[in-house]
Amino acid sequence: MSLTRRQVSLAALAAVPTALAVTGTARAAQRCRTLYIAGDSTAAQKYADAAPETGWGMALPFFLRKEWAVANHAVNGRSSKSFVDEGRLDAILSGIRPGDLLLVQFAHNDEKSADPTRYTEPWTTYQDYLRLYVDGARAHGARPVLATPVERRRFDADGNAVPTHGDYPAAMRALAEEERVALLDIEALSLALWQELGVEATKTYFNWTATEQDNTHFNPPGAIAVARLVGRELLRTRVLAPRDVIRLHEDIPLSWITWPPEAS
Repeated sequence: MSLTRRQVSLAALAAVPTALAVTGTARAAQRCRTLYIAGDSTAAQKYADAAPETGWGMALPFFLRKEWAVANHAVNGRSSKSFVDEGRLDAILSGIRPGDLLLVQFAHNDEKSADPTRYTEPWTTYQDYLRLYVDGARAHGARPVLATPVERRRFDADGNAVPTHGDYPAAMRALAEEERVALLDIEALSLALWQELGVEATKTYFNWTATEQDNTHFNPPGAIAVARLVGRELLRTRVLAPRDVIRLHEDIPLSWITWPPEAS
């Protein structure tokens, strides 16, 4: 499946005239560029009916200069497979332009083996679908960026934060190395952060309310913390330059997080 699509994508990229590619790059440098997010509920835009649940993609703009726009296409419940099958990757690729970024974070729903519409196997179909994002971005002159899935809040009896994503992070790391794609290791960094905070303090980063104890999704402090990790990784991997990022070491007011009414 992926090999055929990949061949088509690479052929399309090779067919772009050199002069046109240079012109497109020059124009991209002169305009506001866009960072597209393809992902699941941990990154997605939340609306008033879901508050205080907050996707980290809602906080990412606070760490980027105004020359960068964030187009958050992450949607609750999607896997790398269902996002493609529903045409959501095609929707991104229809608007993405040379110089833009496509940041891809999936695994939470790829892990659901009982659901054939979402399940992928880490070392085969998960990597196959991720290649569609990588090749699609490159075919349009944009840069793909892979982000390992942010960790859930889970601790063992001794208070150690434990990983929950099985082989998916390792499979993404291997693919990133094979394809020479920038990798943001959010899984490792978030696991270390939860360990540092501990069992009780992490509750203030996740969507724990009077009626819900959610160890997967974030509230404003958690979304801001994860978005900060993303920003730091974008800088560390040189996907973005120091001139592109701001406030990485500053407090972000929680009042900056807002939940708009859901569009009808």
